[in-house]
Amino acid sequence: MTAPADARQFLDPRVASRLARLDMVARLVVEGFITGLHKSPYHGFSVEFAEHRPYMPGDSIRHIDWRLYAKSDRFYVKQYEEETNLRAYLLLDSSASMNYRSSPDGLTKLEYSSYLAAALSYLMLKQQDSVGLLTFSDRVKRFVPPRSTGGHLRVLLREIERNKAAEGTQVGKSLHHLADRIRRRGLIILFSDLLDDPKETLTGLKHFRHRRHEVIVFHVLDPAEIEFPFREETRFIDMESSESLNTLPWEIAREYRTRFREWSERYKRECRENGIDYVPINTATSYDLALYRYLEKRHKLF
Repeated sequence: MTAPADARQFLDPRVASRLARLDMVARLVVEGFITGLHKSPYHGFSVEFAEHRPYMPGDSIRHIDWRLYAKSDRFYVKQYEEETNLRAYLLLDSSASMNYRSSPDGLTKLEYSSYLAAALSYLMLKQQDSVGLLTFSDRVKRFVPPRSTGGHLRVLLREIERNKAAEGTQVGKSLHHLADRIRRRGLIILFSDLLDDPKETLTGLKHFRHRRHEVIVFHVLDPAEIEFPFREETRFIDMESSESLNTLPWEIAREYRTRFREWSERYKRECRENGIDYVPINTATSYDLALYRYLEKRHKLF
């Protein structure tokens, strides 16, 4: 199935960035994505979901369907919507480094992550999933508990729009903070450039896996951070510490790319070893890659 141009075009971040309203971006991105699918991502996700499953030792007998037992002579337990729908938490890195963009007409890393978080919120709530939001820098800034009600999308979008990039980064600290707060198994989705101590960040991600949560990491970077395309004498300024460094890029390009590759490979390797979905994304990437990864992970949970 081929999507109409007026829907699919909004999967391009540069097109979506020209729209002012976040709710419009979210809706158009998701609808363009759905139109392009051969199979609806909503298949099997009923709004009034309830089903039976075989009784297992430890299940409460008050959930046994006695009428079905009378017909089949087998014990079955009723599963309700609250038990079967997904509970997801969106973790949005809002440190100053997320404000970087190399092209004047491109998106900052925070803008890209915000549009993607908005689109995922729209998609998940359409599927009757509960969605929560945590924004952080070197501290937790805002936490919105997960809900699945109709008006919750407005709450999430309002917080995403209000959120600004500022201050330093302590990804690991914020991950531990949330991991200690949530008890019920769910899906953790992190949007971050991961420009922090890899050991601390990975320890925080492993904390979620220890508590049996599923985790997706969207490693959001600007194309210039990946490719290092600089050709002239350049002054680099740290967006968090304001420290600066004058360099001749052609003298450090090879070393930069080597270190970048080692750094990103460490995240990729250790995430894989711990059952964490690691998705490297640059801010020029179409949103549908991330939406597909979310649907794949959701499918595995049921």
